Amino acid sequence: MKKIIISLIAILTTMTACSQNQANSNIVASPDTIVTLSDSVRIIQHLKTITKTDGYRNYKNISLLNQTAEYIFSVFQQYADTVFYQPYQVEGVTYKNVVCRLENAENKPLVVVGAHYDVCGNQEGADDNASGVVGLLELVRLLSKEKLNYPIEIVAYSLEEPPFFRTEYMGSYVHAKSLNDAGTLVYGMVALEMIGYFDDKANSQSYPVKVMKVAYGRTGNFILLVRNTSAGAFAKKFSAGFNDLATIDTQNLKAPSKIQGIDFSDHLNYWKFGYDALMVTNTAFYRNYNYHQKSDTMETLDIPKMMKVIDATALAIKNLNKL
Repeated sequence: MKKIIISLIAILTTMTACSQNQANSNIVASPDTIVTLSDSVRIIQHLKTITKTDGYRNYKNISLLNQTAEYIFSVFQQYADTVFYQPYQVEGVTYKNVVCRLENAENKPLVVVGAHYDVCGNQEGADDNASGVVGLLELVRLLSKEKLNYPIEIVAYSLEEPPFFRTEYMGSYVHAKSLNDAGTLVYGMVALEMIGYFDDKANSQSYPVKVMKVAYGRTGNFILLVRNTSAGAFAKKFSAGFNDLATIDTQNLKAPSKIQGIDFSDHLNYWKFGYDALMVTNTAFYRNYNYHQKSDTMETLDIPKMMKVIDATALAIKNLNKL
């Protein structure tokens, strides 16, 4: 009970909630916005290619993980001049991140956007996390044509799921450590973790602490931007930019990492190295009961809302203020 009370006080004193009314997906173009927004045809094709496979892209199925990585690489290569694999060994087996870099800005710290492409067990993993990976594929297309204020590194990670979660074998740990070891200046990182499932029914949203229903509501039709209590300038500016666009109902949570779910994705490894990072999520198992189940299929995803999340992410990155 004491732990629950402490957690409740922590949330009430640190969380910030900001709702934005859902707007039309056709954002009016301006010098600071992207004219071409996400494409539903491309999104559906990417989802089919990644999820409708012979087998499942878990850590045991190396050939399918490699097939997925090769597909991601091929899409990145269409839009970025710099694309490469970041291989690493786990018990004699080679796994790899897929990295592309957009370098329209010079002599500025790096912005990282990442999502994991592996799944937990034998399932398609459409929301977890093909949705995030497809977000990356659309982001590189959208951002590749833009004049950027910062260099962007877009990374598809391997081994986010158990049994490697919270270990140094996570692809995001490997990537974050490589930046730290190289002394790379990093402005901030965004993790796309489950961005495709929404539910407009009443009482479709749950929380780690019940009182959060008062702030965030009981309907699972919003996207959540998650920061920890040490969030810096990047997380604040990205969140402000995302909210200002009003492409989709948006909530913000700033809370300690000890609250269950706050660090349940790849952003946790950037926190470990002292980088400013946040997660864009539909709250995973607090809403989507297909989480880690065979029922997590692309047919359960809300493509129009997913597009709005991608649009807002792209525009928030594009419009990041200069240092």
